[in-house]
Amino acid sequence: MERTTLDGTWTVEAVHGPAQADAHREPVDAIVPGCVHTDLLREGRIPDPFDGDNEAATQWIGDTVWRYRRTFTWSGETGTGPNTHARHDLVADGLDTLATIELNGIVVATTANQHRAYRFPVGHLLRPGTNELVITFDAPVPAAERLSALHGGELPHVNHHPYNALRKNASNFGWDWGIDVATSGIWKSIGIESWSDARIAAVRPLVDVDGTTGVLTAHVDVESAGSTGAFSQHIGSAPVAGVSGRAGLEARVTLTPHVTAGGADGHGAALAEQSTSAPGASGTDAAATPVGSGTVPPGRPSAPGATSVTSVRAVVDGSAVVRLEVPDVAVWWPRGEGDQPLYDVRVEVGDDVWTGRVGFRTVTLDTAADAGGAPFLLRVNDRPVIVRGANWIPDHAYLTEMTPGRYADRIDDAIEANVNLLRIWGGGIYESDDLYDRCDELGVLVWQDFLFACAAYAEEPWLADEVEPEVREAVTRLSPHPSLVVWNGNNENLVAYAEWGWRPSLVGRTWGNGYYRSLLPSIVAELDPTRPYTPGSPFSFDEYLTPNDERNGSVHIWDVWNRLDYRAYADWNPRFVAEFGFQGPPAWSTLTAVVHDEPLDPDGHEMLVHQKADQGNRKLADGMRGHLPTPTSIEDWHWASQLNQAHAIRFGMEWFRSRTPDNTGMIVWQLNDDWPVVSWALVDHAGIRKPVWYAVRQAYQPVLLTVQPSGGSGLDVVLVNASGAPVADEVTVSRVAFDGTVLDSSSFSLAAAPADADRVTLPASLAVPGDAGSEVLVVTGAGTRTVFDFAEVVDQVLARAPLSASVTATDDGAVVTVTATSYARDVSLFPDRVDPAARVDDGLVSLLAGESVTFTVTGAPGIDAEALVGPFVLRHAGSLLP
Repeated sequence: MERTTLDGTWTVEAVHGPAQADAHREPVDAIVPGCVHTDLLREGRIPDPFDGDNEAATQWIGDTVWRYRRTFTWSGETGTGPNTHARHDLVADGLDTLATIELNGIVVATTANQHRAYRFPVGHLLRPGTNELVITFDAPVPAAERLSALHGGELPHVNHHPYNALRKNASNFGWDWGIDVATSGIWKSIGIESWSDARIAAVRPLVDVDGTTGVLTAHVDVESAGSTGAFSQHIGSAPVAGVSGRAGLEARVTLTPHVTAGGADGHGAALAEQSTSAPGASGTDAAATPVGSGTVPPGRPSAPGATSVTSVRAVVDGSAVVRLEVPDVAVWWPRGEGDQPLYDVRVEVGDDVWTGRVGFRTVTLDTAADAGGAPFLLRVNDRPVIVRGANWIPDHAYLTEMTPGRYADRIDDAIEANVNLLRIWGGGIYESDDLYDRCDELGVLVWQDFLFACAAYAEEPWLADEVEPEVREAVTRLSPHPSLVVWNGNNENLVAYAEWGWRPSLVGRTWGNGYYRSLLPSIVAELDPTRPYTPGSPFSFDEYLTPNDERNGSVHIWDVWNRLDYRAYADWNPRFVAEFGFQGPPAWSTLTAVVHDEPLDPDGHEMLVHQKADQGNRKLADGMRGHLPTPTSIEDWHWASQLNQAHAIRFGMEWFRSRTPDNTGMIVWQLNDDWPVVSWALVDHAGIRKPVWYAVRQAYQPVLLTVQPSGGSGLDVVLVNASGAPVADEVTVSRVAFDGTVLDSSSFSLAAAPADADRVTLPASLAVPGDAGSEVLVVTGAGTRTVFDFAEVVDQVLARAPLSASVTATDDGAVVTVTATSYARDVSLFPDRVDPAARVDDGLVSLLAGESVTFTVTGAPGIDAEALVGPFVLRHAGSLLP
């Protein structure tokens, strides 16, 4: 197999569209992979849509037909020469979205799905010397509207474009956190693959663990050079025709412990170096003799201590199923539960090779009814996992800007916030292997939505014929990744049908239920029976229950934020929370880089362009009421909004976690942003961690001490254990005045098994303050500390200037040491206000009188160190008080 890349420099030009498109009919350079927005930006042809109100000024791009073009020199054979079985395929890994492909003036194919890869035989169209490849993309916004009108009118959807008529990244059309930049372009690699005889069309290396033995079952699909037609790059379906008559074709699968710079990840797993063949695989009934003594069953290591195991099977009717066994297997565990050993898989068929990695583990979803309803409990290797998750959206509005480094940074943000699961939300894309690979290596679990979100989807052939191959390809491509533990049918479509008033408009029409209840689970059962499937999120496992029933399955909690104060989280007793969130603005430097209102105001024109939520600013203001003073300046509005977001999310998380084991996890909305915007994100688009990120890090500690209401005015201290090991300790609880005086103190013994909690009810001398506005409760033990505020900030007697600070410059930034003279709540440092490149290691630190904290600022050599203790850079909750 040889690949001639067609990535690199192309040209792009407008073909047809609104009046603004007329100025772009002359070709400009384009970079592939990419999209028309990034090409026009790089060439200086459009203003930055992220900046100011340029989003509106660039809407015409999504209404325009675009044509990409390049020439290339072909020196290879065309498939019409002596080797009549040679194949030359045009392979497009990703086209966005409705594309017509022409090679040398001949239409090769049309495509209609951003989420699929395509392969087309083109040997008969190639010619020696110069060739021209042209790909024309229909305008996505009019196309979606046209398809909707053609098939009975728009089906229900959120936002303002009928994105549900196209198999395209839904959030690309705008969301309540996302910019509307309907892109077009060649968004993944493209090239010509030349091959003879046979190629590996797809591999599904499915794993199981039987006792201490790891079992790999590799399903290999093979295509012959003599077959014709267009194929998805990742077939993942029935065997490909054209191979059955090919004598002697074998699939050889080799499994080897993955080796990193630090050595093998296999942790001493016993693999024998061997080569075995199934009876008849090579035209005989004799199995090959493995390296070592004696004969062993196919795929079973002959002796411990060697490095690899190989098994061979004949390819029959276009496929082979190759089974290998690994005794004393090194088992893959989620982060915090154990190590993440990986094994390299190499599949060879003729001259073609496929490589990937697997990890041996089992995963189940426990939904067996109990006295309280139906739980939603993940078990990995039969061990319960309490989920501390975050929802993931595409990390950039322009998908090709999501580099491996950017993926690594965001996943590191998740890990350092004690997140153990990412949910890949269904309004985006099936993510790059860069994400899943890193999650495999670091033990971050992945919940994968199929790509249906907040809309009704037609089930007729015009759309369904795209859905099935898309899903088959996605399941096949992602099946090797041990981090992937849940397939989910959709985001909020079931609850929307039940509760959002859709039913009258859907009488006599399909809306997607057949996908979620039939097609998707049948494909998962066929191609990946090793993982659980749930029809939707939220979902309650019963036709006769509302999909958002808190006592059964998963829920999304959005009455908080939309209507209710965040303390209403405590009115919920959910088994599993798959979405909940609260908004806050991005970092000051991120916001002011794109919002230029004079004066800067929450309700300024450009500010509202960067606030996509319905009545978002009103909800921000309502959410502060009763918690924080009303801000009187833009600086205080920014800090108060960020702080209230942090308080809201921490309150909800600690309440849900205090319900362990009845509650088995939560997934906060959302980890990241796709552009600079006021949103629910923990980390803004520039990669700056908002105060809520530090709140999540605290609330998601594996071992958590939290103070929760008990009865009327009582309080419980709850020890929550998600560490994977038993925890027992003496916990000291002290009632402390703001001046540092200890008013009362007692110790209590608490012990919690993994995935469990223990609690103690406090005596009135601790639970009832003498003066709620000037006292806190300090809980220490089990390697952690919690400071519980008896009153809201607005009702506390906090000093406005309780801090002294010293600063020392470093080669990479500075060190800032802060000491409290009286209680200082939520002390935080915002170095980006001095240098947008600066980052800080801590935040939201509550200090008792006499305590100190040191903040380390990095990424900003030469920063003005003294400016780091300025009034809007070094902040605390008391600085909001009048």
